[in-house]
Amino acid sequence: MTDPNAIQPSALDQLPDRDPEETAEWQASLDAVAREAGPHRAAYLMRRTLERAEAGGIALPKLLETDYVNTIPTSAEPGVPGDPEMEARITAWNRWNAAAMVTRGSKYGVGGHIATFASAAWLYETGFNHFFKGKEGDGSGDQLYIQGHASPGIYARAFLDGRLNEAHLDNFRQESGGNGLPSYPHPRRLPWLWEFPTVSMGLGPLSAIYQARFNRYLTNRGIKDVSASHVWAFLGDGEMDEPESTAALALAAREELDNLTFVINCNLQRLDGPVRANFKIVQELEAQFRGAGWNVIKTLWGTAWDELFQLDTTGALVRRLREVPDAQIQTYQTRDAAYIRQDFFGKDPALVEMAKLLSDDKILECFHLSRGGHEARKVYAAYKAAVEHKGAPTVILAQTVKGHTLGEGFASKNANHQMKKLTVDEFKAMRDLLELPIKDSDFVDGVVPYGHPGADSPEVRYLQERRAALGGPAPARRTHAVAPLPAPAEKAFASFDKGSGSQNVATTMAFVRLVKDLVRDKETGKRWVPIVPDEARTFGMESLFPSLGIYSPKGQTYEPVDRDQLMYYKEATNGQILNEGITEAGSMADFIAASTSYATHGETMIPFYIFYSMFGWQRTADQMWQLGDQLGRGFLVGATAGRTTLTGEGLQHADGHSPVIAATNPAALTYDPAFAYEIAVIVREGLRRMYGEAKPGEDQDVFYYLTVYNEPLPQPAKPQGLGIDEGIVKGLYRFNTAESAGVDAPAGAPRIQLLGSGTAIHWALRAQRLLADEWGVAADVWSATSWSELRRDAMEADAALLRGEERVPYVRQALQGAEGPVLAVSDYMRQVPDQIAQWVEQDWSSLGADGFGLSDTREAARRHFGVDAESIVVAALAQLARRGEVKATAVKEAREKYGL
Repeated sequence: MTDPNAIQPSALDQLPDRDPEETAEWQASLDAVAREAGPHRAAYLMRRTLERAEAGGIALPKLLETDYVNTIPTSAEPGVPGDPEMEARITAWNRWNAAAMVTRGSKYGVGGHIATFASAAWLYETGFNHFFKGKEGDGSGDQLYIQGHASPGIYARAFLDGRLNEAHLDNFRQESGGNGLPSYPHPRRLPWLWEFPTVSMGLGPLSAIYQARFNRYLTNRGIKDVSASHVWAFLGDGEMDEPESTAALALAAREELDNLTFVINCNLQRLDGPVRANFKIVQELEAQFRGAGWNVIKTLWGTAWDELFQLDTTGALVRRLREVPDAQIQTYQTRDAAYIRQDFFGKDPALVEMAKLLSDDKILECFHLSRGGHEARKVYAAYKAAVEHKGAPTVILAQTVKGHTLGEGFASKNANHQMKKLTVDEFKAMRDLLELPIKDSDFVDGVVPYGHPGADSPEVRYLQERRAALGGPAPARRTHAVAPLPAPAEKAFASFDKGSGSQNVATTMAFVRLVKDLVRDKETGKRWVPIVPDEARTFGMESLFPSLGIYSPKGQTYEPVDRDQLMYYKEATNGQILNEGITEAGSMADFIAASTSYATHGETMIPFYIFYSMFGWQRTADQMWQLGDQLGRGFLVGATAGRTTLTGEGLQHADGHSPVIAATNPAALTYDPAFAYEIAVIVREGLRRMYGEAKPGEDQDVFYYLTVYNEPLPQPAKPQGLGIDEGIVKGLYRFNTAESAGVDAPAGAPRIQLLGSGTAIHWALRAQRLLADEWGVAADVWSATSWSELRRDAMEADAALLRGEERVPYVRQALQGAEGPVLAVSDYMRQVPDQIAQWVEQDWSSLGADGFGLSDTREAARRHFGVDAESIVVAALAQLARRGEVKATAVKEAREKYGL
């Protein structure tokens, strides 16, 4: 049996030892230290030796976890420039008003969070006073991802500098009457202030990484030099449990994104209790980030701890801090000095002796108040080190107390995340602690007053001077400098009007061909940002590799295996394609950064993200909401779409639902085009609407979702006639009639209207011929390019009627006078076409691919779901039979004839 305590062989044992005697001496020295001074001393020496090796560039595995102390020693901390006392007064006013705002709103039951900003105030204030660059200076300024629950503190600061008034604060979380403030950072609700929505936890850190990466992309491609911009992401330690929070850490390190800093507020508490009750979240995060290649700065203890560390000549204090779990640290925050003496210091004789030298007040100061994240000097040192570090992103692990300065009823209490107000007495105690000039008489009828030193006070002047020196207010969002893009040449779109002739072409291929033409446009071609999650070859995009290049900050440091081929794999520092590997979440984060570049950097980019339709919405719908909230613009393309079109994949790989999820997003314009010329019309309209001259009252802050298919099919020529383009954009037009299709239906034959979207229109066209040839029924075929846009228009018409305005929904106008019932069919679940049923005057019925997908041929899958041409025929006959327009026996005969 192997001795678990025995020294195990390592990779080095496989290498020849050039000097075994020297090796033995080192090992003996280590054994002697452990024997004479104890294993803790031996471990200390080894850690210091490894740190020296790492600093000297010696190739050794990195030390993933350091002692539970500050990374920057007190002796190395730079002085804080400016006026620290003035900054303390400003922070006190902001603490007060953040708590007052939420408390005053609590009487309306609108909620809010007090404890988060209370713990993180100095993390923000130090940045605002000394680091965060605004948009009125050179370049684009910094990008700030504010922790959502800390929004009251940001509003409080905007109130102090005059960007908000008391009416705004009193309308926190009360937006419907105008003049209100959204609960969290919501650019769509407060677009002049907020740039990035962050409260959907985990998406902020993911997006921050890809924003920093996109900044490099813009610079390397020569679009705009934004190398001076720094991305700051403020996060909670509990938030880091979300998988998206750490999903892209390796990317940030791999691409050496030293323009990025994570600031994690380690108050050791999440919503219900401790983040790591029996463990240490700071140590866990340090190992995780160091292992991923990040620079890690721990800012844990305030200056009150300096005396304790000086007394720690044996290392007992550091050892004890490493072993005490987070939940017990939280408990010390709420207990008296006697308890701390016994439970913390009483575990080690050396600590017992140390405690004898400490007064009760000193112990309480250290364990109740003194944290690195609560001191401007400690935070400033960490931020300065972060922005000066080169070659890797930095994470700052700042330890704080949740509910700091809010009183004993808040600090470190498990329930403080849900506590929405302070009592008058608690506010008065807070006032005294913060030394604010607020009188008891200011509390009228028990209502806590807002505090402001005056628009011309030294505090406000100082705040505004600091922001002016850093480039203006922050956070702030700017879009006024963006000019409309010129429309691409019409030739790229018109080339699809003639159809594909005898060649079968999948609509995925048609879209890729269109983009290939558009990226050649002299005016706008460079602004396209193709994004793909490692599926470019699936979608036929490999032809873009050599012409556009795949973005890599390293360029191409190797000779590609396919270099002798025409479509070889080409990487370049100025590459245009973002090929993200197998990460839909990362690709969406790319898309969000590119789609909002018009605001972030004043540079309009046109992203299109092409993905397996079922993965895109199934995995990243939350990011689609983030995209809408951030007012992103661009094209999402769900390829290999449809439940029966992607053969062989089966079950959840068959997309029968993405248009349903897309329809829930108010910013998404969802289209299911059937033909290549429809794609051209939709993309042309999308470019005009999002990037060109907007029509009066038109919302440009939308994005398009197009479903395209991998089934090669004939692409017909665009029908002639008025209103075709309008119908494509609005969602419905008549593709043909029984007569124009040349089917042989007798005069006076029963008639039905077949509405199909996407690939389903081909089944409808075949059903049109079967109905005429075998059942004597005339069918007209309509292309429903967007069920959801038809529904949106109809709902707006309903709302107009309630306002007393006469308006007829477009779908009703289009189908007006169409004879017979309507039968709608798509390659998605029936609720996709059923979106418009209530506004169709004719008898309505629908077919769809409901249920789980299955692996089989396209024909067998369509027969299984009852959406193939023969199934459409039977459903059409059933509708007509119910109306008495065909014999009831025809339905049974058709079922038997087609083997249904």
